[in-house]
Amino acid sequence: MLLHISQSSLSISGGIVLFLIAIKMIFARSDEIFGSGPEGEPFVVPLAVPLIAGPSALTTVLLLVAREPARWPSWLAALVCAWSISLLILVFSNRLRKILRVRGIMAMERLTGMLLTTVAVEMLLNGIKQFYTK
Repeated sequence: MLLHISQSSLSISGGIVLFLIAIKMIFARSDEIFGSGPEGEPFVVPLAVPLIAGPSALTTVLLLVAREPARWPSWLAALVCAWSISLLILVFSNRLRKILRVRGIMAMERLTGMLLTTVAVEMLLNGIKQFYTK
């Protein structure tokens, strides 16, 4: 690779970034975990890094392609499916907001945060395991 970045460091850094995003989702109020912030601060996941995939999704796809390069069409199809689902959610976000209301959205955000913490810890542990088994 051009930057000489190993799979283990990609997995560890992706896990850390994903873990921080997940913690912010679980503790929605900024003063709960990250100190005080501006009133009414919106929680914005980096949607446009690049397009819809965030850093952890890109790291996951890079790791999967590096492990099994012959399956790159499958990984690309999975990424396109994720983008399509994200597009549908964004297009129908006003309707979803009206259906779920504030409490429903908060509950979904925290549930997603809990799932992301699990994925982040798994990525981190896999990176550490790869580093020590070299």
